[in-house]
Amino acid sequence: MFVLWRCFTIAKLDHQLNEEIRDKEVRLIGADGVMIGIVSSHEALRMAEEQELDLVKISPNAVPPVCKILDYGKFRFDQLKKEKEAKKNQRVVEIKEIRMSPGIDTNDLNTKMRSAVKFLKEGNRVKVTVRFRGREMAHTEIGEELLINFGDGCAEVATMDKKPKLEGRHMSIFLSPKSAK
Repeated sequence: MFVLWRCFTIAKLDHQLNEEIRDKEVRLIGADGVMIGIVSSHEALRMAEEQELDLVKISPNAVPPVCKILDYGKFRFDQLKKEKEAKKNQRVVEIKEIRMSPGIDTNDLNTKMRSAVKFLKEGNRVKVTVRFRGREMAHTEIGEELLINFGDGCAEVATMDKKPKLEGRHMSIFLSPKSAK
């Protein structure tokens, strides 16, 4: 009798395959997904060879470890496909920054507010910063009032995460987009 067994290596992450499984007993799941029961690892490997499939350790921390008979190449392909799909659906939230000074005029403030609303509608967070120079440090309440008014102006599309906070010569707030309902 001549047995042909796979000799090529398949890129794998963290699954033990076939002869790598050195446990005495394993809980075996068949190729069709039906629980076969607890069998010796030699018996499980023999069953996998008969079906020309791989024996893969799915849950190594269970007692006894859970192994499944399946085509490992197809299993890895499906796993990579799922990971790729999940990665595609992820969205990285950027933090956009808008800088002002306490003496900003109303038209400039409105322009900055419009750009902040645009960033928020795109789903990004916005950091609004007021920079104090020289004697402006003596009147930080002007900057605080400016930031609170800015947050109120963007209130329909954003929520203010924290109250204005002074860090050195900069006072800032974070605006997060309101979740779409």
